[in-house]
Amino acid sequence: MSPSGRPWPLSLMFLLGMGMALERINCPSRCSCQYLEVNCTGQQLQEFPAAIPLDTRQLILAANNISYLPAVELSFLADLVYLDCRKNLLGDDLDFTFIGVAKLVYLDLSFNNLTQVTFSTFSHLLSLVVLKISDNPNLVAIEKDALANNTWLRHLDVSRTGLTFLDTSTVRHLPHLRFLGLSDNLWHCNCSFLDFITWMTESNVHFPDADNITCYTPEGLRTLKMPAVEAQLRFNCLTQLHKQDYIFLCLIGFCIFFAGTVAAWLAGVCAVIYKVHTSKGEEGEEEEED
Repeated sequence: MSPSGRPWPLSLMFLLGMGMALERINCPSRCSCQYLEVNCTGQQLQEFPAAIPLDTRQLILAANNISYLPAVELSFLADLVYLDCRKNLLGDDLDFTFIGVAKLVYLDLSFNNLTQVTFSTFSHLLSLVVLKISDNPNLVAIEKDALANNTWLRHLDVSRTGLTFLDTSTVRHLPHLRFLGLSDNLWHCNCSFLDFITWMTESNVHFPDADNITCYTPEGLRTLKMPAVEAQLRFNCLTQLHKQDYIFLCLIGFCIFFAGTVAAWLAGVCAVIYKVHTSKGEEGEEEEED
């Protein structure tokens, strides 16, 4: 019945029925679909679902057993802006996987088996605003230029991973970054990490769960919070010399001394040769005069 109490025209009822039928036909198996959204949460899927409507804007694949995202199938979803793949088995190589979804704004890859992030992993996601790669315990490396193209990135979470180091240039050149999750990682607070800790104190970025952003190594700094450890690192790195530094300075001193000695010896030899040569010349002139 229509709002006026009159029965719907048969033609309109037919069209509505056809639309609902088409929606059900186009929806992937074991997933639920509504306008521009496909939700496949917790369906124990082993593979990327087939027959996803091409106009899908939001795709949710959370809590499945998917270990591979096919770049070709993803590229068909050119209008995709939201992709949730948390709690799957994604890992190893994701380079060039997202080459065809340039409009993506939200990407959640948390709770997976990622091992590294390279420049080719997210470089095509020029519109990316939110990136969650937390809770990947095997993630041990993020290349320093890995996010160079993601200049609109506002929210980045790398908490609870295997990271021990993060190059400052990776995040320093993200002008819109406002949220950076770093907690519960295995941070190695050595002199190379001092620049990043200094950036933390000077930036306007919010660091959630700051009490759990602590050093893991070396032993003397374990459990110390960042960036409070900055002062101690400055003292250790900028005012004290280590054993290797003394050895290096001694080698430099020895080389300078040796080079000076050799140079003085050569200068002496040249002076003697010159003296001898000039003396012989004078003796020859005297003999000619006689």
